[in-house]
Amino acid sequence: MSYQSQQHNMERLSFLLSQDLSYIPGERKNGPNGAKKTFLNIGKAFLRALAKDLGLRDVKVISNAGGIAVSGECNLYGMWQTNGLFLTIEQPGCGDSVILYRSIRDLNDHKGDYNRHIRLQELKHLTYGELLSRLSQLNRGERTYERAA
Repeated sequence: MSYQSQQHNMERLSFLLSQDLSYIPGERKNGPNGAKKTFLNIGKAFLRALAKDLGLRDVKVISNAGGIAVSGECNLYGMWQTNGLFLTIEQPGCGDSVILYRSIRDLNDHKGDYNRHIRLQELKHLTYGELLSRLSQLNRGERTYERAA
């Protein structure tokens, strides 16, 4: 995808995340409909293109629609040469953080490094280039992971 289309997808995601995605009207009783379905589809397409733009390999993009009380989530797992990136987009039940990301050691690392967040208001004003730059900072070669005592 082009830089411009990714910027447009970011704007669409921030608009969708501003709505209540937990309400599911529509053709299916158990599954994503309406804005929730749109969010999950745009989120997956956005994350696939983001992974390509970041130069990630061994990429997994998955979505989970969840139930009627949640927005669902779109997740990205991808690896650079020696470390990787985990990123999730969702509408939290409390708080205003819509993107959570961290560096990981491998695709099965569910702990990783420290969580970093992007709030909804920040996402609305962030350019795609700024997002790429922020996420690229996690690709610094071999990372050391500290464990809490």
